[in-house]
Amino acid sequence: MSIEPTLRPFFDPAGVAIIGASSAPAKLGFGVARNLTQSGYTGAIHFVNPRGGRLLERPVYPTVADVPDPVDLAVVIVPAPAVAETLAQAGDRGIRAAIIVSGGFRETGPAGARLEDDCLRVARNYDMRLIGPNCVGLLDTHRPLDTTFLPPPGPTPGDVAFISHSGAICAAVIDWARGQGFGLSQLVSLGNQIDVRETDMLTSVAADRHTRVITLYLEGISDGRRFVHCARQVTRHKPIIALKVGRFAAGQRAVASHTGALAGQESAFNAAFRRAGVIRANTSEELFDWARALAWCPLPAGRDVAVLTNAGGPGVTAADMLESRGLRLAALRPETDAALRALLPPDAGLANPVDMLAAATAAQYAGALRLLLEDPGVHSAMVVVPPPPMESAGSIARALIPIITTAAKPVVIALMGERMIQEAVEYFRAARVPEYRFPERAAAALAVLVERAESARALAADEEAVAPLGRIDPDRVHRLLARCDAGFLPLEIINEALAAYGIRTPRAELATTADAAVDLAWQIGFPVAVKVASPDIVHKSEVGGVQLNLQDPDSVRRAFDEVLAAARAAAPGSVIHGVTVQQMILIGQEVIVGAVQDAQFGPLVMFGSGGVEVEGLRDVEFALAPVTPGEAEGLLARTWAGRRLAGFRNMPPADRAAVLAVIRRLGQLAADFPQLAEIELNPVRVLPGDGGAVAVDARARLA
Repeated sequence: MSIEPTLRPFFDPAGVAIIGASSAPAKLGFGVARNLTQSGYTGAIHFVNPRGGRLLERPVYPTVADVPDPVDLAVVIVPAPAVAETLAQAGDRGIRAAIIVSGGFRETGPAGARLEDDCLRVARNYDMRLIGPNCVGLLDTHRPLDTTFLPPPGPTPGDVAFISHSGAICAAVIDWARGQGFGLSQLVSLGNQIDVRETDMLTSVAADRHTRVITLYLEGISDGRRFVHCARQVTRHKPIIALKVGRFAAGQRAVASHTGALAGQESAFNAAFRRAGVIRANTSEELFDWARALAWCPLPAGRDVAVLTNAGGPGVTAADMLESRGLRLAALRPETDAALRALLPPDAGLANPVDMLAAATAAQYAGALRLLLEDPGVHSAMVVVPPPPMESAGSIARALIPIITTAAKPVVIALMGERMIQEAVEYFRAARVPEYRFPERAAAALAVLVERAESARALAADEEAVAPLGRIDPDRVHRLLARCDAGFLPLEIINEALAAYGIRTPRAELATTADAAVDLAWQIGFPVAVKVASPDIVHKSEVGGVQLNLQDPDSVRRAFDEVLAAARAAAPGSVIHGVTVQQMILIGQEVIVGAVQDAQFGPLVMFGSGGVEVEGLRDVEFALAPVTPGEAEGLLARTWAGRRLAGFRNMPPADRAAVLAVIRRLGQLAADFPQLAEIELNPVRVLPGDGGAVAVDARARLA
């Protein structure tokens, strides 16, 4: 990875001009000048203000044209209406990168948005890259470089980078990081992002040799597919953790299918992050809890954890939290058990969690941890340290640190308490050992290490490559859709499109009279289903437009009349073509497979529990389309519908391979035809053994 050439002046400028530098301590122009001067930056520093004079023992130039070489980065802090003209002057001076700190743009309304357009137009004329406006700026603790106006002291040098859509959170993060004992490598505040956006920054920040983990504070993503591609390239080498805010904003999507209704913004982000290998945090605390663990710990080889403590209650809490995070308590070898028995008091609990009892010494903590880490069945360890009654927490920390820092397996500390553990806190932080106040946070950190390890292995195997699918005929679907107008498609068109992509459907024919319906039932074979055929009635069962398991001609004839009458009564004015007579599939498990086009990330595929209660159950998961074999397996693993395919109680195992094929084939159809706004197969009946899977009902809408 390397810095994108047009972004290099932001990260490695030969000289910086602060346009709008001020001698008034209350102004942002003073804050930027102070921070850049005090940061230790070794390049040229130039101050620009029409008043001239001197500032911080440096000359102040009246215009940017007066600034001597070298200068390749401008920090602009002038009133919003003057920014575009200032950028033009910087462009004339040969500057091709600018950070616009000034506010008063899109965030203030339409007039401010027009000022942004003016700035971007000037930048394009000069091939100039812009960060901002309305941003805090950028800093690099190792370069060092600080173009922000944030109050000192700045962050301590570290290995966690922070890219943020919010400027306000940056000062809090710097102060919080200092208090938590970890440092930052780089901080980038993007502001309104009229040019440089979060995706542009990813590879350049990842190129920094000091950065071990990248953290993101996101309010949205401007180009979803590009973000996924770039983030995936980065996460092959370095982990990314994202906090996406605005999770519960009401969506504006107009939908008629279960898939569309359930495929909200957050489902799309989850699918995108999963494809990209990005770890999603739920809170700001998790964002940096996990960053510390990823920056300071080796990755585990598996999910089996040893818990070491001097108290039973915290050990049980740790065990519960580990299991809730999908981890397991390791089964200790007999040799480990025997060695622990020789080290610890007779009454100690040797089953994992290992409870050394309240009087455990620092030497016993260290010895027991060494034995646990030597056990090949242990992949990681959590040490729980409530305030010890006999020794200081600091002495226990000193004993543990040499074991932890030389181990090839990750160890996290649940250091419970506040005042009585402060000495231990300082020791652990100085040694770069992640410590958390309670087992819940420590368990979450271990789970993230496992998630990163598994994701890294998948990324290394290049599972982004989508295995080719046989038996698909896109040309046939092109011809079908060319005949159709926008709106819901007739069932016969949908079934033919599904057949072109190798997805099996039951035989179904349109009947316009009761006699024709009976004739079709004889041809198809009893039992059959009768469904109203109408482009205006999407959820047919809700209006009485479906009758199932019809066993004889009389029931078919009666159903023809009843479903039409019910549909006309419930949806007066609807276009009704007749009824569809369809083969009944009476056996198998019911699942749903659907696809919907997302405005940011493109086609999404949904899988989960099917039938009429899909929105009530919400046992569904999403993946970006086209779907890789590994992602299809993940959809099954994360849903009850997928796990149930192995058999449950009196349900025999169903054709899992057939479901995986349907997921991938529908995903390919959605990717190949973005004009298909929604397509849903519900239910798909999955037959026992290797009997296949049949899309019993389908609906699709053409945009």
